[in-house]
Amino acid sequence: MRRWPDGQQLHDGKYIIEEYLGGGGFGETYRAQNRHEGKSVAIKTLNLFQQFQPDFAKTQNKFLKEAMSLAKCRHPHIVEVYDIFREGDFNCMVMELIDGIDLATHLKENGRLSEQKALSMIQQLGDALTCVHKQNLTHRDVKPENIMLRKRGMEAVLIDFGLARQATLSGKLMTNSSRGTEHYAPIELAEQRSQLGPYTDVYSLAATLYNMLTDNKPIPSPGRKIIDPFIQPKQYDNKISDRVNAAIIKGMEFEPQNRPQSVQEWLDLLIPKPVAAETTRVISAVGMDYINLRNLLAAKNWKEADEETQRVMLKVAGREKKGWLDEESIDKFPCEDLRTIDQLWVKYSNGRFGFSVQKRIYQSLGGTREYDREVWQKFGDRVGWRKNNSWLYYKDLTFSEKAPEAHLPVVCTHIPISTLGEFGEGAFERTVRTLFSRVETCRL
Repeated sequence: MRRWPDGQQLHDGKYIIEEYLGGGGFGETYRAQNRHEGKSVAIKTLNLFQQFQPDFAKTQNKFLKEAMSLAKCRHPHIVEVYDIFREGDFNCMVMELIDGIDLATHLKENGRLSEQKALSMIQQLGDALTCVHKQNLTHRDVKPENIMLRKRGMEAVLIDFGLARQATLSGKLMTNSSRGTEHYAPIELAEQRSQLGPYTDVYSLAATLYNMLTDNKPIPSPGRKIIDPFIQPKQYDNKISDRVNAAIIKGMEFEPQNRPQSVQEWLDLLIPKPVAAETTRVISAVGMDYINLRNLLAAKNWKEADEETQRVMLKVAGREKKGWLDEESIDKFPCEDLRTIDQLWVKYSNGRFGFSVQKRIYQSLGGTREYDREVWQKFGDRVGWRKNNSWLYYKDLTFSEKAPEAHLPVVCTHIPISTLGEFGEGAFERTVRTLFSRVETCRL
């Protein structure tokens, strides 16, 4: 197969190629139109070089397995896989088309980032990598070129998992594939050692933060092995905090056994936990304390956390006596408080629950603030609020991690949550659409 031309129809006409976007050592990517849903997507397949290799069939199978594994990594900061299909002799992966630019381009155009902004992005990427590692995958090519920044909200999203590989039963990741980009690849990747792990991505993520804060690329790891001319980040900018400087150095330890062994372990060095103990308070600008919500979520008490979310939102909005949130109160809801609530849900559900997760899915189905019954029903089906073409009652929801993605939280209802009946289409649907609009405005 040669490169698909613009206008090429794929998958029995479901997709039509709009533009070739580019490729790397493994695959090539196109922008296409999903004609059934009327939205743009990205379609990735193996590139021309791979197609002419004698082991192409084996590579095809690996590509398919990776696509299926990546499809399980549902997280707001990981590019979403919508579909996998076969076109002729070639496997294809249909992914979210991200409206934005890559981090490398942003840094080139705007220079280094502030520590606050960089750490916010690194937290997002770290949470995403933790989700990846739970699927027994590593990304193995974390670098600014493989991080997209959404135009709306500047959220960081991991892309290009072309180097990811399944793990062995021992939990160590085996490889004989291509190397990652030299400035961000740890020594075990550069030397193509047989055993890799989450600590491999820790190095690359720390090296990416190094670049974000200094506007300089770290020296490639093979060079460090010879003369070890490692320049600390603070030598480029003495405004970098001691904590962040030390965490980068630790994350970029030369030998993998000397690094934090998980991304979360490294993040704990880098970013102070918002709640260090159960008694630590989490207070917003309007004086709301979210410690109880944090504790309920940390304990996986999902139903109680859902009810607590309703309680604190009513209190922030000044509608405790009313017992429900109307559209006006949602439109005026403080962004800081909405962000705190969302981040707590996303963090303790490992990216499965939260307003930002719900909003992303709703928009992926074509949802806007305007009412569209078909989109709303599709959304209800997708998040598990509808079954057998009927809306569920609140008491019939699934309050566990086994619930569908974005199933929780279920708040902002038009009547007190304790008496909530069938959702249906009406005031509840309007308040949820208004909430997603507010989430968009607040750039969650």
